[in-house]
Amino acid sequence: MSKFSVLIANYNNGHFFEECYQSLIAQTETDWETIILDDGSTDKSLEIIKKIVENDPRFKIHQNGENKGIGYTKKKLISLAESEICGFLDPDDALVPHALEIVLKTHSENKEAGLVYSNLVFCDENLKPQSVHKAKQITELDQSYYNFKGEISSFAALKKSIYEKTAGIDPFLKIAEDKDWYMKMCEVAPVKYIDEDLYLYRVHQNGISTTTNQEKAVFWHWVAMIKMSERRNISIEDLFLERYVPKSKYEQVLYKLDRVKKSRWAKLGDKLGLFKLFKHL
Repeated sequence: MSKFSVLIANYNNGHFFEECYQSLIAQTETDWETIILDDGSTDKSLEIIKKIVENDPRFKIHQNGENKGIGYTKKKLISLAESEICGFLDPDDALVPHALEIVLKTHSENKEAGLVYSNLVFCDENLKPQSVHKAKQITELDQSYYNFKGEISSFAALKKSIYEKTAGIDPFLKIAEDKDWYMKMCEVAPVKYIDEDLYLYRVHQNGISTTTNQEKAVFWHWVAMIKMSERRNISIEDLFLERYVPKSKYEQVLYKLDRVKKSRWAKLGDKLGLFKLFKHL
C-alpha cells in the first residue's frame, strides 16, 4: 500500500494535465499512487491523460459512465483510494516538489489531526506564480472555520479513517464541495495548518470557482453552510443577512458608479491625471 493517494477529478482539463503530471513525478516522496477519475469529459481529456502517463503503474484511471458533478466524483475518489492519507489535486494545477513529503511528515507528527493543509499560490493560465494565499490555523468552530476567506485551502490532505467518521463529501454539491468536507473534518477532529506554499493554483476562464464561476461558487458555499447549520443545530440567519447584498442595492451602486464615470468633472480630472481610477470604473 502506498503512503499517499493523490486524487484527481477531471472534467475537460486534459490539455492542462502535463504540468500536473510533471509535478507528481518530481516529488521528493516517491511512495504514492495517483487515482484519476474522469467525470464524463466531452473533449479528448482521457486520451491525452492516458498518453501522458503511459504505462506508469502509479497512475490508475477510472471513468464515470456520465457526468456526475464534482461532489459525486470526489466522494468516489476517496472510496477508490488505497492509502490512509489522501489529498486532492486538480488536473489543471500542480504541486511543489516537496509537497507530499511535507504533508506526510505533518500527518505523522500530528496523529490526532484529521486534516492538514497549506498555503496556495495563485498562478496565471500558464501556471506562472502571481500571489500567495495564506491559510490559517483553525482551533475552534467559529467564523474562521466557515472558510469565507479560504482559511483552509489546498494542499489539503485527510486521514481516511477520520474522514469516514463524517458523512463524507456531499454528492449533491456542484461547487464548493471542499468547503463542505473541510467543515465536516473540523467537526470530528483537530486540523493542522502548514505555513508553506505547496500548491500551484491555475486561474483560467473555465476554472470551477474562478472568473465567470465566482458567483456560482458563492451560492454553493452557502448551500454547504446551510447543511452545516442543520448538522450542528445552529442558526446562521444573521450571518447570511450580514454578508448578503440584495440585487437592488448592488444595482444602485452600479448606477452611482456609472453616473460618476459620465461626469464631466471625472472626465476632466482623468485628462489632467488627477483621477487615476477613472479607467477602472
